[in-house]
Amino acid sequence: MELKDIRERINEIDSQMVALFCSRMDASAAVAKAKAESGLGVRDKKREREVLARVAGLAGSEYETYAKVLFTTLMSLSRSYQHALSAGDSLSPRLRAAMESTPEVFPRKATVACQGIEGAYSQQACDRLFSLPSIMYFGDWGSVFTAVEKGLCQYGMLPIENSTHGSVYEIYDLMRRHQFYIVRSMRLRIDHALLTKPGVDLKEVRTVISHHQALGQCSEYLSSLKGVNIVSCANTAVAAREVAESSDRTVACISSRSCSETYGLEVKATDIANSDNHYTRFICIAREPEIYPGSNRVSLMLNLPHEPGSLYELLSHFAALDLNVRKLESRPIPGSDFEFTFYFDLEADLNAPGVLPLLGSLSRDIPSLTFLGAYSEV
Repeated sequence: MELKDIRERINEIDSQMVALFCSRMDASAAVAKAKAESGLGVRDKKREREVLARVAGLAGSEYETYAKVLFTTLMSLSRSYQHALSAGDSLSPRLRAAMESTPEVFPRKATVACQGIEGAYSQQACDRLFSLPSIMYFGDWGSVFTAVEKGLCQYGMLPIENSTHGSVYEIYDLMRRHQFYIVRSMRLRIDHALLTKPGVDLKEVRTVISHHQALGQCSEYLSSLKGVNIVSCANTAVAAREVAESSDRTVACISSRSCSETYGLEVKATDIANSDNHYTRFICIAREPEIYPGSNRVSLMLNLPHEPGSLYELLSHFAALDLNVRKLESRPIPGSDFEFTFYFDLEADLNAPGVLPLLGSLSRDIPSLTFLGAYSEV
């Protein structure tokens, strides 16, 4: 047969398959009704195993694996459709309400909680995001969440990801624990510098202090300094303040150029990070979801069972709606038998067809799913 003839044959088969697919989804609707009347849940794993075993046998040894993949996807779509026809989810109505109640424009001024002190990178990110912020400083990330939770601050500004050290998992854990939401994010270029008291020669330096991540990000430069002790502290800005207040001229710090001006220190070396293209991504968090016009990123975290195809099945839903996965990370769940928590950033607009129903369906299918926010990055 010519290629043209083969393709025409495939088109005929595809038409038959689409008709059968629609018939199958109609049957799924009838199943959903019967289950609802009987008080049964949507998913029946025993039935799914029986279906997969049956179609694998029908397909034969050459195609049984492909048949299993196809029917696993079909059953996933069937479950989503049955969920949509059954009792509504709690997530999508809340997101619709947030979209309707959120102002058209992101606020220019607000009271914002930051970890650290004046000069911290979170403060610099806050100044970039808000025109007139009123900043309150706290000693740790947990206190930032508490300040927002108690209404002391409208928002919190926190680091979520670093271009060299990856995600800040403690922030993700706090987001889930407090059930907070990301309302905006931004990327801030981090320009680490070595700072000393005025007039100190670099050869005099015997101790360098900074936040542990900054120390790791500048490890190659620090290894070039002979006979120097490395000491971790709470924050890069705190390190600058400690050097400024210390009477010991042999103590230096890794901090920002901004902190050299704030605390009267002298810049001894610049661009000392291991990577020239060094960024930290910050998120602005709130107690309730705020979904501003133009929001084009959705963040989720969820647990998946340690089963073949569990991640593939989830990704197939995203692919079906042409949603690009910008970030996919995982880490083991402590105390579990090889189960993992997954972090997703999707390029997704909640106004796009199918996105809200998909999130609602996932929230029903995956009890551990945490919706972290729909927002834009600046």
